[in-house]
Amino acid sequence: MNNPTEHPLVRAHLDAVDRYTAPLSAGRRRELLADLCEHVEGELAERDPVDEDAVRQVLERLGSPRQIADAALAEEGRTRPEPETDRRTTLTLVFAVLPMPLLLIPVIGPGLALVAAIVAAVRVTKAAQWTRREKTRATLLLLSPILATPLAAVVVASSTGLSVIGVLVACAVGFCPALVAAYLLARSAARLRTAALIVN
Repeated sequence: MNNPTEHPLVRAHLDAVDRYTAPLSAGRRRELLADLCEHVEGELAERDPVDEDAVRQVLERLGSPRQIADAALAEEGRTRPEPETDRRTTLTLVFAVLPMPLLLIPVIGPGLALVAAIVAAVRVTKAAQWTRREKTRATLLLLSPILATPLAAVVVASSTGLSVIGVLVACAVGFCPALVAAYLLARSAARLRTAALIVN
C-alpha cells in the first residue's frame, strides 16, 4: 500500500475525527489530522504485510474518533456536536423550506413565510448538532428575507411595476436563501449522522 492514509478504514476514521472536531479552528483540525496521519503511517510502516487486520489494529490503538475528538476539544474547553434525532432535524428543515410554499397563500402568505423562517432560525440556534459557524450562517440565510424581499420588490417594481406576480417573484427571490440554509443544514446533519454510525 503506497499511502496507508488512503485506506478506506483510515479515511473513514479521519473523516469522523474531522467531523467531530468541527468546533475547532480549521488550522487546529488540520494539525490534528496531520498528526494522526503521521502516527498511522509510522505504525503501518513497521508492519508487514499491511492488510486490513493491521489497519484495524492500528486504528484501535489510536482510539475511536469520538475519543480523539473529545480529547482535542477538551483541551480547548469545547464539546463535540451530537446528532439530533431524525424527527427533530426534519422538523427544523421543514420550517426552513416552508416559507416558499407559504408565499402562495394570498395576503397572509409572506407573513406566515417570515414566521416559519424565524421559527427555523430559533430551532437551528438551539440545536446541539450544528457548529457555531453553521448556526450563524444558517440564521443569516433564514432571516435574510427580511432585507432581501423588500430589495427584490424594489427591483421588480422599477422594471415592471409591482403587480401580484411581481410581489410573488420578489418574495420567491427573497426567500431563496432559506432554501440554501435548509440544504446546508441537511448536508451537515447527514455528515454528522454518518460519522456517528461509523464509530458506533
